[in-house]
Amino acid sequence: MNKLEEKSKYYEDIKKAIEYFDKNYTYQPKLEDVSLHIGMSKHHFARIFKEYVGVTPMQFLQATTLAHAKEKLKSSTSILDTSIDLGLSSSSRLHELFVNFIGVTPNEYKKMGENLNIIYGFGFSPFGKTMIAITKKGICSLEFYEESYEEILNRLKTNWNKAKFIRDDKKAQELLDKIFIKKEKMNLFVKGTNFQINVWKAILNIKSGDISTYSDVAEFIGKPKAVRAVATAIGSNHIGFLIPCHRVISKSAAIGGYRWGIDRKKVVLAYEES
Repeated sequence: MNKLEEKSKYYEDIKKAIEYFDKNYTYQPKLEDVSLHIGMSKHHFARIFKEYVGVTPMQFLQATTLAHAKEKLKSSTSILDTSIDLGLSSSSRLHELFVNFIGVTPNEYKKMGENLNIIYGFGFSPFGKTMIAITKKGICSLEFYEESYEEILNRLKTNWNKAKFIRDDKKAQELLDKIFIKKEKMNLFVKGTNFQINVWKAILNIKSGDISTYSDVAEFIGKPKAVRAVATAIGSNHIGFLIPCHRVISKSAAIGGYRWGIDRKKVVLAYEES
């Protein structure tokens, strides 16, 4: 069992604990309450939680309040650095993982992956079971899943329906190790409209541990009235974590939607805040 598989096996327990904190934070539950809820000894739970999230359960509890989120949002407008280049096919040096962002050309978009080999596979990340897919230009998909992977695999194949798909689970896990353990620089090969790509490039510049709002992103890309369209574009993101759509929440500080589940979004945010 590799490091990510070992960490992944605790994902459901951590998710369940965070869900409990979220529902009961006004009562300030004790460590014993949470560990009993998830069926783990108090000391084992405290150790696993800190190892996974980076802070103690009680420290995390303080960071889950609505007031905390609202406080973080006060600085959200300064998070989106205006030096980011929103050109369709250009590369930008971005926060944390420093990804290279490559958008498909209009001709590539039209061909839907014709003459393109896509290597995909299934493995483990800190956020559970994960599918990743890559082309010679870069990663084109990273999605989390629960019991069944058919839906996300079908989504990948629909998005690139003329490509040749090659399954390689070993390669997939090697890529996930590079992302989550070695934290290596990655190329992303994304397929979307100009508007979607501009939104995705904007949220790439939100640092790990920070959050911003849909309206801030809309303002930044020069479309202040397109908040709903921005939210739709963020929801259409097909490269989880690396394009950090989890760092965007509503203006009221509500967590909002997430393609891979609200509970997972909370886990990712907690993981990054440590």
